Amino acid sequence: MWLRILICNPHQSRKLLVSAMGIQKKNSNLTSGGGNNNSNNNTPPTIHECAESGDLSGLQSLLFRDPSLLNDRSALMMQTPLHIAASLNRVEIVKYLLGMERVEKEAKNVYGETPLHAAAKNGCSESGQVLLSYGTNVEARTNNSMTPLHLAVGFALRTGDNSMVRTLLEYRADCFAKDDEGLAPVNYIPAGVQCHELVGILCGHVAGQIQNTTQQIYSIFAGNQYGNNLADLSMNYTTSSSSGYPNGAGDQSNYEIKAKMEEFDSELSKIVGLRDLKDQLQKWAKGMLLDEKRRAMGMNLGPRKLPHMAFLGNPGTGKTTVARILGKLLKSIGVLSSDKMIEVQRTDLVGEYLGQTGPKTRKKIEEAMGGILFVDEAYRLAPQKAAGEFVDYGVEAMEEIMSVLEDGELLVVFAGYTDRMKKLFESNEGFCRRVTHTFQFDNYSSNDLAEMLVIKMRRQSQTSRLCGFKLHPTCTHDAVTRLIDRNSTEKLRNKMNGGLVDLMLNSARENLDSRLTFDSNGDDLLTITLHDLEFGLRAVAQRTNVD
Repeated sequence: MWLRILICNPHQSRKLLVSAMGIQKKNSNLTSGGGNNNSNNNTPPTIHECAESGDLSGLQSLLFRDPSLLNDRSALMMQTPLHIAASLNRVEIVKYLLGMERVEKEAKNVYGETPLHAAAKNGCSESGQVLLSYGTNVEARTNNSMTPLHLAVGFALRTGDNSMVRTLLEYRADCFAKDDEGLAPVNYIPAGVQCHELVGILCGHVAGQIQNTTQQIYSIFAGNQYGNNLADLSMNYTTSSSSGYPNGAGDQSNYEIKAKMEEFDSELSKIVGLRDLKDQLQKWAKGMLLDEKRRAMGMNLGPRKLPHMAFLGNPGTGKTTVARILGKLLKSIGVLSSDKMIEVQRTDLVGEYLGQTGPKTRKKIEEAMGGILFVDEAYRLAPQKAAGEFVDYGVEAMEEIMSVLEDGELLVVFAGYTDRMKKLFESNEGFCRRVTHTFQFDNYSSNDLAEMLVIKMRRQSQTSRLCGFKLHPTCTHDAVTRLIDRNSTEKLRNKMNGGLVDLMLNSARENLDSRLTFDSNGDDLLTITLHDLEFGLRAVAQRTNVD
């Protein structure tokens, strides 16, 4: 592949080869500031060697004795411990170092590379995700003005692993950033290399950044030898029968629509279970995007009506999460002007006194205008019967909402228990006519809950109470499935669904704390075992009023 890059792309071949050579020499240079790689077993490891080997306890001990080592530089490469940990995907060490108040997140080595550059150059997407979540600069520049995205594309070309590119684009990395030679990350794709997925990822992001302006897209690639190459690759990626990507707005429209559908599918893939629902949503989303293509061709389809929906199912089955994903899709295709979602319940809409409900409801409607109004436990707005007569609790709020369903500037999602929502359907004659899409959210199985638990521990946010903790290797998906199936009833799982996982993990951490001593150290302080999970699940079952 490198020979092909040299032949096809002389402008960037030098930099990519330097980047690759830097990776190959890394092991010999990483520890050059701290000694001779410790051939003498009696010599204690340096902080750089601890970062390289992943020795968290050794690194902590060194910093405890000498905090000034936090940003210590190696002699030749001027690497900090954070550079080294990031370049080798030592995630626990990266997290620990970033938690130190005086760590230099934007420290530069001899090439002007920050730790994020080091992660990008080596395809360490997990380290990159952590660095970005701590606010590191996604547009940092090396000595030759390369951004982390330039280096991530180079790694993707060498290995076929596009995960670091995706991570950087999630944090809005600039696809148009140019290095000292005037090349954007997309221009690094060499002629003749089959990397359709990488082209799709980059160009889909470009299309999303500049919306429907064809000339802007191609001004990025015009005037250099890579424009035609990009066109050929994108043409093949889009469809084998497409006709010349850069020759018309229709081809760009195809590409953008496909990118939007892939992004929608990617978001749906993050939701555990609900396979039938996902199939329904994908069919519906495809129809909406095909309508967008029809309009781009000049077809007059008439005014587009928003697909107001009813989400039926128990709490914790993912209704709110799916609504947020739909908001992003509708915003991306121009159906909604915003992807915001305002969540309300009866108490947010119904006033305490006569005459308060209308203004209170209208205020929430105005707040959600342009996006989604998500009405949870919507059945509570249906008329309720008391002492032989109907009491119109919430009816006024319901009428206010129904009055704006035809305006076209607001999508309303009504959510609640399946059986109780039937009362709402029957209480308003126009409900079924205006709320045209109904989706059933089934309860999670033990297998689904286990998958959710493993994913939550793998993709922790910095605000999570379990950030920094990990599962013991024995906590496999199958083992957790058996544990949940053995220690919980179907009734409990159906009542709590996804909420069961959060409570279970929080209780598991409490059990971890209770069984540790102050002499515990290293991974023992951070590792949740199957025993902890079992304790956590039993504790939840005992606290919950379910047999």
